Amino acid sequence: MRSFRTPTRLALIAATALAAVTLAGCSSGSPAADGASTAAASGSGQIAVVASTDVWGDIAAQVGGDLVSVTSIIDDPSKDPHEYEADAQNQLALSKAAVVVENGGGYDDFVDTMLSSSKNTGATIVTAATVSGYDLAPTTGAFNEHLWYDFPTVKKVVDQLATSFAALDPAGASTFTANAAAYSTKLDGLIASEAELKSSFQGTGAAITEPVPLYLMDASGLVDETPAEFSEAIEGGTDVAPDVLAQTLALFSAKQVKVLVYNEQTSGPQTDAVLEAAKAGNVPVVPVTETLPTGTSYLDWMSGNLAALKSALSQ
Repeated sequence: MRSFRTPTRLALIAATALAAVTLAGCSSGSPAADGASTAAASGSGQIAVVASTDVWGDIAAQVGGDLVSVTSIIDDPSKDPHEYEADAQNQLALSKAAVVVENGGGYDDFVDTMLSSSKNTGATIVTAATVSGYDLAPTTGAFNEHLWYDFPTVKKVVDQLATSFAALDPAGASTFTANAAAYSTKLDGLIASEAELKSSFQGTGAAITEPVPLYLMDASGLVDETPAEFSEAIEGGTDVAPDVLAQTLALFSAKQVKVLVYNEQTSGPQTDAVLEAAKAGNVPVVPVTETLPTGTSYLDWMSGNLAALKSALSQ
């Protein structure tokens, strides 16, 4: 995403993380240099899990159940994940983690920076981008790192979490396996909802502001008509060229798209202009986010996204 891909932001995160581990070391009294021996479990005997975002944290909690304790670094829906800066509390949590769940693909590089600073060499790392099996450096286009909108990848992460938890707590293996199987079945329900949308709306034009929901949209048979230069500029945090903005706005006045799927966690004059153009053209808008809405589980969140998309397309 835009902030994590800029060298200035990466440098700032790395510097802040290094400062944070110093603070964490001073406050804890002893460094977590022995990796696995200090990271085997939380104080309650549960497996200590740290996730980069509450999306992966919620998924890990469902697989681990009462046998894991999950800390999510980014867990505030009012915050833009791309503006995250490390703090001592999260650095300390990572230093004690037995399992770390990250998205990968350039989305949450701060986790690797902080983990390296913590000297926790014993933690098991579950990286969604790696587990996905996708080409992370395609020869054409860019890799879409928003993997929590790709249900087949989420199913793979669920299986990997069950395996990782069982390796740390063999006595709980049957629980992890059962939880993962039940969760995977519910994910199959989401995949079936996508297939239903595809059967009704295959080839329907849609617009986006950023590629956040593209996995879900592609699986639902929608065609992204947004100029690539527009979504790339918004994602990269750069200004959109006037002619590209004009082409994007014309999608709505010319009725080339039936829905706008809008990342409401990112705003600015150009995304606002697109939102206004959609409203002026009576094109339904489906807002999406990158983190869990307050009080919502991952499955309920994604079910709501699919229901909102179906409602918009049916207008």
